Amino acid sequence: MHIPQQAILKEVGPRDGLQNESTTISTDDKVEWINHLSETGLTYIEITSFVHPKWIPQLSDSLQVAKQIKRKPGITYAALVPNQKGLERALEADMDEVSVFMSASESHNQYNINKSINATFPVLQQVVSEARAANKSVRAYVSTVFGCPYEGEVKLEQTLRVCDRLFDMGIDELSIGDTIGVANPIQVENVLTTLERYYDKNAIALHFHNTRGTALANVLTALQCGYATFDSALGGLGGCPYAKGASGNVATDDLLYMLSEMGLTTEVELPKLLQAGEFIQNKLKKSLPSHQMQMVNKGGIT
Repeated sequence: MHIPQQAILKEVGPRDGLQNESTTISTDDKVEWINHLSETGLTYIEITSFVHPKWIPQLSDSLQVAKQIKRKPGITYAALVPNQKGLERALEADMDEVSVFMSASESHNQYNINKSINATFPVLQQVVSEARAANKSVRAYVSTVFGCPYEGEVKLEQTLRVCDRLFDMGIDELSIGDTIGVANPIQVENVLTTLERYYDKNAIALHFHNTRGTALANVLTALQCGYATFDSALGGLGGCPYAKGASGNVATDDLLYMLSEMGLTTEVELPKLLQAGEFIQNKLKKSLPSHQMQMVNKGGIT
């Protein structure tokens, strides 16, 4: 067992966290929230998605948000990009990094992208090639690695096939997703020990959802396997519009507390993070589900 001394937290709340929220957040409030997040010590913030507004109305102001935020040196500001048209807007917004996405399971890919896995590859190849030609780093998400809402178990061979194609396209990092929060620590260990035979651990991130309360346990297992990069959303925000019942991401604040108590370095400041959490929960007019934010709401953290 070798737990890394430092972990990297990639904040996806402004995109993955807000995309499933019914309460509309104004452009100004999104900008102010992202500016708050930029002051916490985070080095990566996924701020929006350049998808068609009819699919994700909450993020229809992606270009305005990207142009209005205060960009702080040392932070990568990223956005999700589904296709060539989305890439054009991301380049207009001068994003530091673009993220493409697809699923390991055929059914979820069809529901999420409206294409088969095979038909998705050339679309993403064009995006990756043109993004890299524009000197942008490129990330890829692979959803439903640990289970699919339509197919159930997803064979690891399917995941490896998708991962191989994405790395062959020239992506810089691959985020492996537990989209519906069904993963357990033993499964995570099995998947990650297989992946390390083929790919550099430093090029893999983990994206756990906390639907069944196992996200932090799965993070610990990943750490024990030597992986150190994790996607998370402040307060536990999030969910997938095409995975019914999938709840929020692992909470950045809960994850940060656990990592800090374990002695890992993250450079992120919990008090500032919780202040940013208070800001967005007030705008959403609801209490965020993370343990840290619940303690704040009860007056347990000052």
